[in-house]
Amino acid sequence: MSEIHTKQVTNIQSLPSEFLTVVQQAATAVYPWIGKGDKNGADGAATKVMRDAMNHINMDARIVIGEGEMDEAPMLFIGEQLGIGNGPAVDIAVDPVEGTTNVSKGLDNSLVVLAVAEQGTLLHAPDMYMEKIAVGPKAKGCIDLNLSLTENMKAVAKALGKDVSELTVMMQDRPRHDHLLKQVLEVGAKVRMFADVDITGAIATAIDELDVDLLVGTGGAPEGVISAVALKCLGGDFQGRLAPINEEERVRCVKMGITNLDAVLTMDDIVRTDDCFFIATGITDGSLLKGVRKKADGKIATHSFIATSTHSQFVETSH
Repeated sequence: MSEIHTKQVTNIQSLPSEFLTVVQQAATAVYPWIGKGDKNGADGAATKVMRDAMNHINMDARIVIGEGEMDEAPMLFIGEQLGIGNGPAVDIAVDPVEGTTNVSKGLDNSLVVLAVAEQGTLLHAPDMYMEKIAVGPKAKGCIDLNLSLTENMKAVAKALGKDVSELTVMMQDRPRHDHLLKQVLEVGAKVRMFADVDITGAIATAIDELDVDLLVGTGGAPEGVISAVALKCLGGDFQGRLAPINEEERVRCVKMGITNLDAVLTMDDIVRTDDCFFIATGITDGSLLKGVRKKADGKIATHSFIATSTHSQFVETSH
């Protein structure tokens, strides 16, 4: 006798509106923590709201990359199961507060952000560093992490119909990027440095009005996976390479099934499906999104961005 399956099956694209509410609620929960000097308090507030809200969604979900394993709780930990248990089976990559230092200091560009894809399709990796390079749709297929940044800039410039000196390259302001900065300046291109939150920079490459041609640098792997989902939805391109800093991280990678740590991970390696979506809500004002703000009537306003395999849109909401 054949097995009878009772689990309800629905399309993953039924979920973005529910996850939008999750992300909006988390950003609103962080609002009182802006500028209060307590990044862990802000992170904890977002995490609690997200966990509670996601556990009421009709889905069978698993965190595949995020804040760490279970010993890092109360963060949303790698391997955590969420949802009622029916509905679509999905992977989640999440950062409850992207830019916790920014929130604690009242600085710009902090977000609540997550990416969702059908189960078994997102890179399952530790919370560690990742080398990254990202471009928008016009330069798709022109990047290669095995090549120097100079070579990548020349290929991207050709695809965009620009001289290499006309490029704008975004990277995090860190000493580890000095060699990249040198290459940008040597070809006469323009650099745009940022303190934290590289997801915004990756997405900016796919939005013409933000005038960013290339994002490069080494940052968090969870943010890399989330960025790859966003760019897949937006038609851009992304490559990453995990960058363990010690033997413990190498062992954790192997335990998760990643044996070749020198391999360049293409966007299709990181996101092995087109059935995915990305959502972010601003906490503080940034180049992509406005922050949470209290209106004259006492309501809270949020500004969000949604990208799915079929469309992308900005959403302003009063709560």
